[in-house]
Amino acid sequence: MEIRFEKREQLKEKPDQTQLGFGKYMTDYMFVMDWEQDRGWYDARIIPHGPIELMPACVTLHYAQETFEGLKAYRRGDGSIQLFRPEMNARRMIDSNKRLCMPEFPEEMFVEAVKALVEVEKDWVPAEPETSLYIRPFMFATESALGVHMASAFKFMVICSPVGAYYAEGINPVKILVEDELVRAVKGGTGYTKCGGNYAASILGQVKAESQGCTQVLWLDGVERRYVEEVGTMNIMFKIEGEIYTAPIEGTVLPGVTRDSIIRILKDWGYKVHETRLSVDDLMKAGHEGRLEEAFGTGTAAVVSPVGEFVYREDSVVVNEFRTGELTRKLYDYLTGIQWGKEEDPYGWTVKVC
Repeated sequence: MEIRFEKREQLKEKPDQTQLGFGKYMTDYMFVMDWEQDRGWYDARIIPHGPIELMPACVTLHYAQETFEGLKAYRRGDGSIQLFRPEMNARRMIDSNKRLCMPEFPEEMFVEAVKALVEVEKDWVPAEPETSLYIRPFMFATESALGVHMASAFKFMVICSPVGAYYAEGINPVKILVEDELVRAVKGGTGYTKCGGNYAASILGQVKAESQGCTQVLWLDGVERRYVEEVGTMNIMFKIEGEIYTAPIEGTVLPGVTRDSIIRILKDWGYKVHETRLSVDDLMKAGHEGRLEEAFGTGTAAVVSPVGEFVYREDSVVVNEFRTGELTRKLYDYLTGIQWGKEEDPYGWTVKVC
C-alpha cells in the first residue's frame, strides 16, 4: 500500500508521561483512507491531526453507520515498539462492518496502516511504567443523503493517544452495579460488534452506576435479564471454587482480544474455563457463600481490572475482602509483561513496529 505523507509545520509539545490519564491527548498525525462504491479503497495518507469536514446530511450523523477498534503500542525496555495481536482487531472490524453493511478493510491493510502511523508517531509512545500509545482505528459513512440505506462512500481513519491507566483505581478493585432494568444487547442485534451505537446506549446505565458510587455496569442478558454478560467497557470473568466462568460468545458479547488471550493463558496454566451462561442469582449466592474467590474484567484499555464488589438490587457482595486476587494480579503481570516485552511471548502475539 502506497501511503502519502503530509508533514506538519510544527509538532505539538508532548505531555508529562506521569500525568497522561486516558484519551486526553492526541498525537501529531492521523491515517486516512477513502472508499467509494465504484472505486474501492484509495488515497492512503498520513496527515496532520485535525478536524474532519462533513456535510450536514452525512449518513453517519443520522443513522450511525460507524465502527471502531482499540489497540495499543508498547515501548519495550530496549526502546523498541511493538503491537499486541493487531490482526485480531482487524478481523473483528471486518465482522463489525459486515453487520453494519460497511465495506471490508482488509486485515493486511489494517495492520500496515497502524504500523505506519505508529512508526511516524514513535516519539509519542511513552516509556513510563503502565503507559502506552492507545490506537483508535475507526470507519464511518461519508455519503451525504437522507434515508436509511447502505452508504456509497466511507472513510477509514486511525488516531493515537498516549495513555496511562484507564481507571483511576488502576489495578485496585472497582465497585460494579448489576443493571437489571436497561438492556445492552440481544441476539440478532449488534452486541458482538464494536459500533458507537452500543456504547451510546450504555451511557445511561453508566450514569446510574456512578450515582450509586459504582465505577461500572454489569449487564444482564436482554431477554430474561438473568444471565451476566459483560461490563460496559470489558468482558468479565469469575473464579468460583477454583474454576473460571465467563459469558459465551453467542452474538451479544464482544469477542474481546484480551478475553481470548486470558482464556488461552488460563487453560495453559491448568485452569478449567467455562464459557457458559451464569445467572446473577448464582453469582450472588456464590459470593455470599464464599465460593466467589475473584472477579475481574478484561479489555484493551484496562487489561485486567479486579472487581471488589457487586451491587444488585438491595443486595451486595464483596469479593476477596475488596482486595486484588492472587490470580488477577498474576494474569495482569504476565499479560502486560508480554505486551511490554518483559516476558517471553510463547504465543507469537506481539508484532514489532520499530
